[in-house]
Amino acid sequence: MRIFGQLYIQVLIAIVCAVLVGLLAPDFARSMKPLGDLFIALLRMMLAPIIFCSVVLGLTHVADMKQLGRLALKTLIYFELVTTVAMVLGFAAANIFRPGDGLHAQMMNSGPALAQVAGAASEFTALHFLMSIVPKTLVGAFADGEILQVLFVSLLVGAALSIGGVRPDSALLRGIDEAQTILFRILGFIMRLAPLGAFGALAAALGSFGPQTLLYLTKLVLLYWATSLVFVVCVLGGILMALGISLGRLVSLIRDEMMLVLGTASGEVVLPRLIAKLEACGCDKAVVGFVVPAGYSFNLDGTAIYMALAVGFIAQATDTPLGLADQIAILAVIMLTSKGGTAVAGGAFVKLAATLQTVQKLPLNGLGLLFGVDRLMATCTALTNIIGNCVAVLVVARWEGGFDKERFERWTAAEVDAVISGGGTVPHAEETRS
Repeated sequence: MRIFGQLYIQVLIAIVCAVLVGLLAPDFARSMKPLGDLFIALLRMMLAPIIFCSVVLGLTHVADMKQLGRLALKTLIYFELVTTVAMVLGFAAANIFRPGDGLHAQMMNSGPALAQVAGAASEFTALHFLMSIVPKTLVGAFADGEILQVLFVSLLVGAALSIGGVRPDSALLRGIDEAQTILFRILGFIMRLAPLGAFGALAAALGSFGPQTLLYLTKLVLLYWATSLVFVVCVLGGILMALGISLGRLVSLIRDEMMLVLGTASGEVVLPRLIAKLEACGCDKAVVGFVVPAGYSFNLDGTAIYMALAVGFIAQATDTPLGLADQIAILAVIMLTSKGGTAVAGGAFVKLAATLQTVQKLPLNGLGLLFGVDRLMATCTALTNIIGNCVAVLVVARWEGGFDKERFERWTAAEVDAVISGGGTVPHAEETRS
């Protein structure tokens, strides 16, 4: 019976119960929504301080600013290359399998929900994205909880401490280190509520939309999941193979987080645990502290596949001609609109609306076709994104000579959970190489 004490098993049981309750007792299932909302709120509360501590402590191990610049350049180049491959794969799947053919949905009614999404998308411009990186105040970045703003402030503080030559044993750094330990201990307490949170979020979704959510546009959903699986196994798996790491070992490492994402359809809820696990398993602290938070805004492989496939689907469903030149132009737009924002459920939907408004080639009302299955799509998006970000950390850490492969292979997910949930300290980069 020891297996039932593992988090991913508890979450999996909660997901099964949520599906049953959502289908058999939809009214009761809808009333469970506060459980999911509360759990996600608790975890989002932890994001800003954990990112700050991880980035600041990581940058104190950076020898000079040239090293930081090299790390940032390698990271962004990797992000852009892999997300571009993801977008091309999404367009290829749409063109080969053509999931929207035959719907003939030229006349779509625009409802209030679609108008709300369009309003949010109208604010997503290149200038708005760049301006949103800089918070109004230092404290405001933490109050709003925007990952990119917190990362920006953390980089400034970490760089200032690194350039200032603050001693590793200084009271300030010891205080930040102890704060990180306490934050991970609090995270361990919160994670005990994970099964309840996953149950509430998924049950409410199924109860609200009914069983048709599982059947509506089945071809599109299955194609999206299959395309994402191909990307993870072939592209990300191939990258890991080049590093001498098996994809199965990485999946085993983050299985708890994957189960949690499966229930909540949000990648944000697992960000703190990903940072802790990757640091503990042999990845350099500076690399983890920079790459993981940055990946939540710039390395969104699942979002790229979703947007490319959705654009093709809407064009086919609304009988809108979309030639190769049009698709290349849209791909260039997606390279911008897929960046930024947070990894909450539904975030990719707003970015898709921003893309349609930018290119003005496809009817915006075509988004209404995707409302019913957005939850199923968002779950796959979040899963693909977190796997992609973990692979990115391993790649960049290997490039920077900050990856201890032997330690990674020794540490199982259960051993890392003992560190996180048991209140132990997360090893520093030097400790991971010992």
